[in-house]
Amino acid sequence: MSRLFYIHDPMCSWCYAFGRSWDALLQDLPDCIEVVYLLGGLAPDTTEPMPIALQKTIQQAWQRIEQSVPGVRFNWEFWSRNTPIRSTYPACRAVLAARKQCAESEQKMVQAIQAAYYQRAKNPSLSATLLDCAEEIGLDVKSFAEDFVSAAIAQALQQEIQQARNMSVNSYPSLRLMHDNAVMPISIDYRNHQTMIDEINHIVQKT
Repeated sequence: MSRLFYIHDPMCSWCYAFGRSWDALLQDLPDCIEVVYLLGGLAPDTTEPMPIALQKTIQQAWQRIEQSVPGVRFNWEFWSRNTPIRSTYPACRAVLAARKQCAESEQKMVQAIQAAYYQRAKNPSLSATLLDCAEEIGLDVKSFAEDFVSAAIAQALQQEIQQARNMSVNSYPSLRLMHDNAVMPISIDYRNHQTMIDEINHIVQKT
C-alpha cells in the first residue's frame, strides 16, 4: 500500500488555510493509499513574548491567506487580547496526547486548537488553552494532562520532527507520497484539490 504523509503544525496558519482543500482531497483519495499524519514542529518551547517583527510577519501571512484562499478568515483580536508566544511544540504535544487516547481524536484536537486560535482569539501556546480543547472534544482530561507533559510524548514529537526532516520537509503544510520505496513531494493546492489528486494518481498509475 502507498502512503501519503501529511506534515503539518496545528498552529501553522497555512495549514489552517489548507483545511478545506485537504478534506476534499481525503474524500477523493484512492483507497489504496494510506494517510499518515506527521507533526513538523514549527517552533520549540519558550515563554518569551514573540518579537514585534515576527508578529508583523505572521500578520502579513494572515493577510495573504485571507486574500488568496476563499472562505478563510482570522479573528484579528488575537493580537490585542494576548501576549503572543512563538512556541508550537505544546500544541503539537497536545495533538499526540489526543492521538494516544483515540486515533480519531487526533484531527479533532487539531481542529479544536485551530478554532481556539484563529476563530476565538485564544492563545494555543498556553497549557490552559490546550486543556480546554481536550475537554471540548471529550477527552479524559486527567489522562491528557499527564500525557501532555510526559517524556514519552515529548520523545514521540521529536521522532516525528526528525522523520519529516528526513523527507526534506522544510515548510508546512507539506505532502509526501511514498510509493515503490520512493518518497515524492506532492504540490500543495489551497484552492483546488483535484490538482493534487491528479498528481497522486499519475504517480500511482504509471507503475
